Amino acid sequence: MREEIAQSDSFSTEGCTSAPVLSVDTRFRLGHALRTIYEDSVDRQPIPDSQVDLLLRLRHKERDRQRGSV
Repeated sequence: MREEIAQSDSFSTEGCTSAPVLSVDTRFRLGHALRTIYEDSVDRQPIPDSQVDLLLRLRHKERDRQRGSV
């Protein structure tokens, strides 16, 4: 089934040897447009508890590694 989907997908990059190239101006305009669209919605949404827990676990592991290597 996956093969059928990949074959019918006109945006498939399978067999493609080079990545699409965007000019500096295009990347700047795209980045600016995306920031404008998402900045308000992202700033207003709270971080889910599951992500807070994940960040805290990562912070604890980083501290443990720093203490172990000193």
